[in-house]
Amino acid sequence: MEPRRLRPESLMMSYGYKPALSEGAIKCPIFQTSTFVFKTAEDGKAFFELAYGMREQKPAEEVGLIYSRLNNPDLEILENRLTLWDGAEEAAVFESGMSAITTMFLEFLQPGDLLLYSIPLYGGTHHFIKHVLTKFDITVLGFGAQELRHEIEEKINQSGKADKLAMIYIETPANPTNDLFDITLCKDIAHHYTSPEKQVLLAVDNTYMGPVWQHPLRLGADLVLYSATKYIGGHSDVIAGACLGNHTLIKRVKALRTFLGSMAAPWSGWLLMRSLETLKLRMDQQAHNAAYVAAFLAQHPKVEKVYYLGFLKPGTEQYDIYRRQCLSAGAMVSFDIKGGEKEAFQFLNHLKLIKLAVSLGSTESLAEHPATMTHVDVEKAVRDALGVSEKLVRLSIGVEHHEDLIWDIGQAFEAVER
Repeated sequence: MEPRRLRPESLMMSYGYKPALSEGAIKCPIFQTSTFVFKTAEDGKAFFELAYGMREQKPAEEVGLIYSRLNNPDLEILENRLTLWDGAEEAAVFESGMSAITTMFLEFLQPGDLLLYSIPLYGGTHHFIKHVLTKFDITVLGFGAQELRHEIEEKINQSGKADKLAMIYIETPANPTNDLFDITLCKDIAHHYTSPEKQVLLAVDNTYMGPVWQHPLRLGADLVLYSATKYIGGHSDVIAGACLGNHTLIKRVKALRTFLGSMAAPWSGWLLMRSLETLKLRMDQQAHNAAYVAAFLAQHPKVEKVYYLGFLKPGTEQYDIYRRQCLSAGAMVSFDIKGGEKEAFQFLNHLKLIKLAVSLGSTESLAEHPATMTHVDVEKAVRDALGVSEKLVRLSIGVEHHEDLIWDIGQAFEAVER
């Protein structure tokens, strides 16, 4: 029988782990240690030379363990497994999604550069771009999902810094409206402004789709980022982030991570390895449930509009992007309730099974009010223009039975005054 190329969901059980190195334990132990013992001084010298990039790795030479801020078995095995879904050459894991995003920005942007970014974004990312990067003389320029290529390029050219464009950063689908941004189009724009002196990078936050339902690297992205807290962790018990790409780029990200000290801890790594084993099962069930919930919302008399990828109309640009980029409609459903903040709060306050909390992608279903919670720091004019209004409610659908979720939503609507 010929060797078989196993799928990621099969490899998640053992990839990168050698039981013989851990007393035969079937699961990777938690290496809760700050430092590692060298067999010889020569080994210590060789390990540090590689860690600090003082020489190239020799054929068949393994990177030795030094100190858990630099490397740790739990993190290394986890990073190896994370590459499988996205087809990445390498991955770097962080203590939070924001630390992955901010480390990536700080490594590839410098004073005088121009950053082009999609709107809307997760509130934390939006704040860092608008209020932190600008302190370092980095110009930032936003664009929406409905803007055409020539309109985006006109914006870049009119900024007067077209030659300083260093990165395009997009979040697709966008949080919380599910707007889709064309990854291939953004890559074409990045290529257009790339010069022999500077490569314009395309970075994609893939948190909303997770590593199962969308693969940005295969569509031309240079870097893909995750809040691993969400689908990858999936149990609301770990905070983590990840950045994936080719060896050259991730080597730079890891180098800065070492000096910022933002590497995830061994316990976080172990929890994420546990979660990866059930990632596809969980996400498939969440998407299955979301389709039922979205259909219920669409016909409810107290709902004005539903934002769900499965409702995109054939023949529209958004539908075309969805068909090219996404493998599922996902498990995120937002809707406009008839009324405003008062009605939205009445609905949220009467949920029983669905929990009123921020975050997403976990086994339990969550509900929140973006305008006053996750996106409160986004300028009101921007929120209004993008539809992040007082009547918008965001749902992250979990693995509960869909009929129970629909019952909970229905009884919460009954408490909403007309």
